[in-house]
Amino acid sequence: MTKPINWAILGAGSFARKHMGPAIHAASGAQLVALGTSSPEKAAPFQSFAPNIRVHLNYDDLLADAGVDVVFIPLPNHLHIDWAMKALRAGKHVLVEKPVAMKAAQIDPLIALRNETGLTCSEAYMIAHHPQWHRVGHMIADGAIGQLRHVDGIFTYNNPDLTNVRFDPTKGGGSLPDIGVYTIGATRLATGLDPIEITHTDIDYVNDVDITARVSARYDGFTAHWVTSMNTHATQSMTFLGSEGRIRVTAPFNAGSYGEAQVELTQNDGSVRTERWPDFAQYVHQVEAFTAAVCDGADFAWSLEDARATQVVIDAVYAADAAR
Repeated sequence: MTKPINWAILGAGSFARKHMGPAIHAASGAQLVALGTSSPEKAAPFQSFAPNIRVHLNYDDLLADAGVDVVFIPLPNHLHIDWAMKALRAGKHVLVEKPVAMKAAQIDPLIALRNETGLTCSEAYMIAHHPQWHRVGHMIADGAIGQLRHVDGIFTYNNPDLTNVRFDPTKGGGSLPDIGVYTIGATRLATGLDPIEITHTDIDYVNDVDITARVSARYDGFTAHWVTSMNTHATQSMTFLGSEGRIRVTAPFNAGSYGEAQVELTQNDGSVRTERWPDFAQYVHQVEAFTAAVCDGADFAWSLEDARATQVVIDAVYAADAAR
């Protein structure tokens, strides 16, 4: 890369302010040059670390900014597809926050437009860029736990604010779109497989969104059970149970803020080995990986097709629950 790639953020919400804005600023080969927000006062936190950032009060004006190469889209879920397609049509590479869409079929036109334009477009699935997940995948593939038999995943937090966008069904609210993408997607990330069927659902709804979801699925050779919740004590873990051992990921999703990234391997001989990544900045590495994909055509660890596969499972969960 001979010069930094210029990034812009479409929307000034808390996630962009706390995580992706600072990550873009810190990433090698990238610089944050523009922000789109209808509220000028929301630009101040971004200007504190990127004082020369251009602030566009209209999203279309940001897409017309010739000095922008990549647009990151952290808007509410129901706006992702429309603005990602607008950005591609404007000649920008696009990294769109998860979940890409509210239904799997909605992702198909975005994939087609990505292919048509030849631009880079993917989902911001940051855990795919953390080395702990590369290790888990390699351990399973190498037979460290023998034959995989069962996957158990949990991701919960407690959000009492019913006015939050996550409780709005028209904007893609619910625990499955918000954090089920992690428990379900991490299973695919580690095994490369998708479920054959959803075998059980038990979902609690508030404001017509799933506030707690308990889901079981069957894969070729193993089963899985996932729990996601927006009104439960904050908990994260992923466990892979095999015929000859167990892999436990202690901070699988928000490594660092939730706890130190650790992968614990327990085997039948009683041995326990723990690998640690105490200071790995997964958001920064995600930006650097996307920048490399734009500049050099490097492989990006998570594609729109991967995102679509996860959404297919979420769609199937809702359909199975509705049919109960």
